[in-house]
Amino acid sequence: VQLQAFGGGLVQAGGSLRLSCTASGRTFSNYDMGWFRQAPGKEREFVGVINRSSGRAYYADSVKGRFTISRDGAENTVYLQMSSLKPEDTAVYYCAASTVLTGNEQRYDYWGQGTLVTVSS
Repeated sequence: VQLQAFGGGLVQAGGSLRLSCTASGRTFSNYDMGWFRQAPGKEREFVGVINRSSGRAYYADSVKGRFTISRDGAENTVYLQMSSLKPEDTAVYYCAASTVLTGNEQRYDYWGQGTLVTVSS
């Protein structure tokens, strides 16, 4: 499956931004969809994942209550709605697809190209 993430940009602290990730090539509904991020000089980290069937999402503690993941099967798209953004949320954000509901990036088979989010203080 090919994934394309977009929607990144520059936002002030406290602001909101929505990222989108569009899938093509394989059946979108076969995959749980995750979001990860990599800040400058740091390792990539798990942000959240949404279950392919229930639509229930799970989040890292660092974003819980501020970020929301949703998916639109008709559009083959998964979204990451980010609110109350902080400068420490600055990172390249990646979407990824897995056949396993997990936060372990090693279990993800397909990755998007990443989109940069910069939060200014």
